[in-house]
Order: sequence, then C-alpha cells, then structure tokens
Amino acid sequence: MARIVYSDESILDMEQTGDYIAEKLKNPIAALNTVNSIQDRIDKLEDFPLMGARLSSIFAIDTDYRFLVCGNHLAFYRVQGDYVYIDRILHGKQDYISVLFSDLQKDAALKG
Repeated sequence: MARIVYSDESILDMEQTGDYIAEKLKNPIAALNTVNSIQDRIDKLEDFPLMGARLSSIFAIDTDYRFLVCGNHLAFYRVQGDYVYIDRILHGKQDYISVLFSDLQKDAALKG
C-alpha cells in the first residue's frame, strides 16, 4: 500500500477550490462535496498508485507526472517507491501545464 503525501500547494489548491465554490458560487454543500470527492478519488492511489495517466501520454513532455481525473479537477502526482506525492490539484480548464512547469522552473532555480 502506497503512502500519499500532499504538497503545501496541493492543500492550498483544495482549500481555494472549496472557498471558491462556497463563497463565490454561494454553495457550501457543493464545496464540501467537491473537496470530499477529490480526496476520495486520490485515496484510491493508496492501492493503485499507477492508475492515473502519464502526463507525457497527452503532451510531448519528459516528466514523471501522472494525473488523475477528479470530476472537473486534475490531481497531478508522482510515484516514488512506496510514496505518492500529490503536487497540485487544478481545475481542468486551467492552463495546468504552465502552472506545473512554472513550479518546476522555480524549484530548479532554488536548487541552483
């Protein structure tokens, strides 16, 4: 069984999703249901860490990212040994490639 580890950014992504639905769309029940649905879907990665598609299968990008469809959202993650690292949880209509790889560029610059 794999262990799921959420990045700070992925936690913030889920919080912002819930806040947007609850506050902007004025639907706190839908917000709770959406966040719970995303978490339930991600929890399945404990038993099936490779169930998401490779990002490189839809974009010509050399990456170990996989993604899992969670309703209107996509959970981007990497599998390393017995760990599943959830890096981001983004809406499917977002320019998620720019978001993901701007994060990687920042990380590379910090490592220097």
